Amino acid sequence: MARDPRYDILFEPVKIGPVTARNRFYQAPHCNGMGRTHPTAMAVMRGVKAEGGWAVVCTEQCDIHPTSETTREIRLWDDRDIPTLARMTAQVHQHGSLAGIELAHMGYHAYNATSRETQIAPSATPLFGITPGHAREMDSTDIADYRRWHRAAARRAKQAGFDIIVVYAGHGLSLAMHFLSPLTNRRTDEYGGSPENRTRLLRELIEDTKEEVGDSCGIAVRIAVDELLGKAGITSDREGRLVLDLLGELPDLWDVNVSEWHNDSQTSRFSEEGFQEPYISFVKQHTSKPVVGVGRYTSPDRMVSLINKGVLDMIGAARPSIADPFLPKKIEEGRVDDIRECIGCNICVASDMLSAPVRCTQNPTMGEEWRRGWHPERIPAKDTDDRVLVVGAGPAGLEAAMSLGQRGYDVMLAEAGTELGGRVARECRLPGLSAWGRVRDYRIGQLNQLANVGIYLDSAMTAATVLETQCTLVAVATGATWRRDGTGRSHVAPIPGLGEGNIFTPDDVMAGAPITGPVVVFDDDHCYMGGVIAEKLRAQGHAVTLVTPMAEASAWTVYTLELGRIQKRLLEAGIEILGAHMLSALGRDEAEVTCVHTGRSHGLACAATVLVTGQDSDYALHQALTKDGDAMATAGIRRVIRIGDALAPGTIAAATWSGHRFARELGRRLPDEPTYRYELPALAEPI
Repeated sequence: MARDPRYDILFEPVKIGPVTARNRFYQAPHCNGMGRTHPTAMAVMRGVKAEGGWAVVCTEQCDIHPTSETTREIRLWDDRDIPTLARMTAQVHQHGSLAGIELAHMGYHAYNATSRETQIAPSATPLFGITPGHAREMDSTDIADYRRWHRAAARRAKQAGFDIIVVYAGHGLSLAMHFLSPLTNRRTDEYGGSPENRTRLLRELIEDTKEEVGDSCGIAVRIAVDELLGKAGITSDREGRLVLDLLGELPDLWDVNVSEWHNDSQTSRFSEEGFQEPYISFVKQHTSKPVVGVGRYTSPDRMVSLINKGVLDMIGAARPSIADPFLPKKIEEGRVDDIRECIGCNICVASDMLSAPVRCTQNPTMGEEWRRGWHPERIPAKDTDDRVLVVGAGPAGLEAAMSLGQRGYDVMLAEAGTELGGRVARECRLPGLSAWGRVRDYRIGQLNQLANVGIYLDSAMTAATVLETQCTLVAVATGATWRRDGTGRSHVAPIPGLGEGNIFTPDDVMAGAPITGPVVVFDDDHCYMGGVIAEKLRAQGHAVTLVTPMAEASAWTVYTLELGRIQKRLLEAGIEILGAHMLSALGRDEAEVTCVHTGRSHGLACAATVLVTGQDSDYALHQALTKDGDAMATAGIRRVIRIGDALAPGTIAAATWSGHRFARELGRRLPDEPTYRYELPALAEPI
């Protein structure tokens, strides 16, 4: 199809100093959990973004010196690091895009766990988070050294083939921003005090970089114009504007956002598309240079509006480019309905936080481009004559049926209920999770384009009806059920007294079961479910106490950058959070809770208890089929496999990945060796 003329403006070239981007799509720097540990996987992933139409494809942050050492990012410490990054630029250039690199020094945020170098900062300060130790205050020699390290890294980046060098002063993670912020810069010399002095180092870094490589590389500045801390920090109506007034014409491009990372990458549970616009909309009034910003944009109409209103010159994206690396090309080719929209769940962030290759709920191929050879838009044509039955239309079943259909297989998708989506259809009705419905909606849209996939609602399958389908492969995607006996992470056996209490599970709450308060929600799952269930019950007017063995509600969401916002929302809703306590017993109108540290117990009045603990896979159909091998052979079924939560309950991302893997591999048995490629470190010179 032809591109809609309304979107022509998105495909105009943008000049960035001495280089030109072929369109207005800019993949902003984002972490990926691969870095220097999996450099080829990282390079190929970035290359796929370029193939998908992103005119600029940036790295994650790149450490420039051992005094700023992380465990999972790329680095340019010396010339030995150049070949690793040259592999990435080659992949990006192959598709006509520009490669950008974000040069970073993390200051007092640096781990230095391997290098053991003392962290440095504008002013002496305790290390970030709960890490023991302090960063020392930089003297004039340290500042000169930092400038020299940055200049050397820019020179090496040019040698590696990068077209855009990003001077990093954002997210509260960078030394340059530590100098900018009055919260972290308490100096009294020429680098501290007034905003002009605190801006001095950033000016010098920009000038150094332009002098070193500006003849052939565009120089960008990535900066937080608001720390969302009010007058205590940088704000977009005061010092954020002043920095632009002082430096507005110096770089070739401004990449603007808010700080810190948990503010810049807010989930859809707490923010809408374009939530940063009130903070960044002033920037173009203070510079003639192109401006890029992010906001989890997936709507091309919204993108055009941003350009026409003079808010941005380029549409930046990290998470939307992960969910759909081909987003620009789909707009260009008139396939807007085929965009795989980001749901803003931050599972991509969580994987990086756990030092694992990036993954995505919407895009199961993310991180697997080189490791398994999976491409987000291409899948091999069928290579067997199988007819496939997929039982269950949750995220795993939908993904399997869609991908199998795209391969050319004849597929029957049987769903016992009257709607598609499984757990996604239920969970997207919970507070704040409506965007998660995109997982279902995208796959239904794609399935409706496939004549070789038949969808059968209200079709509960038994072993007998499966045998009658004339299918040769069966994928059981029947999901999982929340347990009602309290068995979970902390309890290895059922909780005493459950027979006397009024017991519910998240399945009951989502199904609309009538519940009377006060309610105790026992969260031994620690992901998002306990918090949203408590929020839903409170919105219904119940008094709610959330009890958890962890210190905070939904503790795992520290990895999705939501933990603080979840506590705030629950507390502001009037929900009591009782941390570090177990649900130890249950009576008719009282729950007994026990402190995990002291073992002391006390009672909580409750008319109902919701157990958010463990889950059981629903795989009775799989058992019924596989116990009768003769019947399967007679019916021509050569394999029955469980996928998604029916195999092992997990995240929605794990379910879509499981369904996709089945479609690619048709449920082949586990081999004795890894099913993906991986890299080994090169040995040093002989010892």
